[in-house]
Amino acid sequence: MTTMSNEVPIIFDPQGHPLAPLLCGKLPAELGQLSYRRFPDGESYLRLDSPVKGRHCVVLVEMSSPDRKFLPLSFLTSTLRELEAASIGLVAPYLCYMRQDRRFLDGEAITSRIFAELLSNQVDWMVTVDPHLHRYTSLDEIYAIPTKVIQGAPVLAGWLKSETDVFVVGPDLESEQWVAQIAEYSGHPYVIGEKQRLGDRDVSVSLPDLSELETMTAVIIDDVISSGQTIIECMHTLRSRGVTKINCACVHGIFAGNSDKAILEAGLSELVTTNTIPHYIRVSLTNSMFLACC
Repeated sequence: MTTMSNEVPIIFDPQGHPLAPLLCGKLPAELGQLSYRRFPDGESYLRLDSPVKGRHCVVLVEMSSPDRKFLPLSFLTSTLRELEAASIGLVAPYLCYMRQDRRFLDGEAITSRIFAELLSNQVDWMVTVDPHLHRYTSLDEIYAIPTKVIQGAPVLAGWLKSETDVFVVGPDLESEQWVAQIAEYSGHPYVIGEKQRLGDRDVSVSLPDLSELETMTAVIIDDVISSGQTIIECMHTLRSRGVTKINCACVHGIFAGNSDKAILEAGLSELVTTNTIPHYIRVSLTNSMFLACC
């Protein structure tokens, strides 16, 4: 067991996230050691192999597919608390359960508030990247702990600034504010679409007149790509307006059900995302690239 200074924070990285060594170098901090496995019946085993008493501890967990990650996270933070860590912070490059921010139908659970209460009881503070805020103006409305939001949009804007002969497309009205900022910073024109969602995987996207832009490359920008249906429908609408070359960039690439492959196979020229959610690129995804967000 390694002896560590109480003056230096310790980062626990149960997922092996590529941001862990970067954070250790930037803070600086030391990487904590833990043992985790599952018993044959599916229950979890956890042991902290680094001393934590009196240490300021940080847990790095991106929260896509959250239902299978939250219980192990709770075991880890509860053990840190029991073993008298000085403080416990959470770095969540992607923060889940932001979609259901109101009761749309009678009887629905407002899961964003429920999850925020659960997570606020686990840690002392949280840092995340571009949470999917809709009707909340900030995380402070639902989280009872101090939170810090890191913007991923400047990373995309920096990449886009080097591109030429392009225009930026926001697939829906919710994207307008930050798409407009990216377009202004990068010096490119932009248009905003209007999305109608009929189901989880059933959407339609309409766009304004593109007659002065159709010879340029369209770059669809979104904060989160999950099923990919919004992007695919936006591509169809762009092609119907005469746009032949289409790229796409997002902050959080969830890509449920290998939807990144489906997007590329639909004819996307290039797919760009940040590293908030790590991906292991398949050979078929030769047109994908990843930007360092943190």
